[in-house]
Amino acid sequence: MRVRVDVAADVPSLRWGDVHGPARGVVYGLLSDHDPGLARELHDEGWGGHRLKPVGVTSPQFTGAPRRRGVYTTSDSGSVWFGSPVPEIASALVASLAGRDELVWGGARLRVRGFALEGAAAVVEGEVELATATPVIVRHEGRELLPGDEWFVERLLHNLVHKADVLGLPAPRGLRVLEAGPRRRFAVGGAPRIGAQVRVALDADARFVAALRSWGLGLDTLQGFGWIR
Repeated sequence: MRVRVDVAADVPSLRWGDVHGPARGVVYGLLSDHDPGLARELHDEGWGGHRLKPVGVTSPQFTGAPRRRGVYTTSDSGSVWFGSPVPEIASALVASLAGRDELVWGGARLRVRGFALEGAAAVVEGEVELATATPVIVRHEGRELLPGDEWFVERLLHNLVHKADVLGLPAPRGLRVLEAGPRRRFAVGGAPRIGAQVRVALDADARFVAALRSWGLGLDTLQGFGWIR
């Protein structure tokens, strides 16, 4: 399940550390408000005996924001997406969001203008194309990789196989990078996150593709990375 929360920012720009940095805390705050036990279990243990957390979220995405070099500008027309392929987690997020009139996102307050559940996209069996709205994070031996780097495809596919295992779904059969955006660098808790938006071709079970749309590609989806458009 995916939910789009439409927001208006009270500041003209976000600090770079506040683009992705607050995401994890916002998600756990929402879950804690509705189901503290679920939030604690997810934080401490992961899900289904795995350390992975099946939750996706975006950084705030704004339209009509003025372009200023080196500045993450905002507007009164923005959105933040949340999702999870696990109904229990998704329902808790939706229930908590339904009672919110604002999201505190680092140093910004995002006034909630409305929210909407997004219906599942039609997915057919076999190869599909997926494009991300936020950078995808992939690591190998402690180093963050970019599309085109050796091991990028292998490690991203390994991540997807692990996610399929968490959800009890068939593992994807193949992955190709079709297009990649520029290198992007963000700070999360003072540590760098380096990645790029991608468009990929994924050969996978239709149920797994649908689940990924509520979770995301790659690592650190709980910090707003790898969200699928």
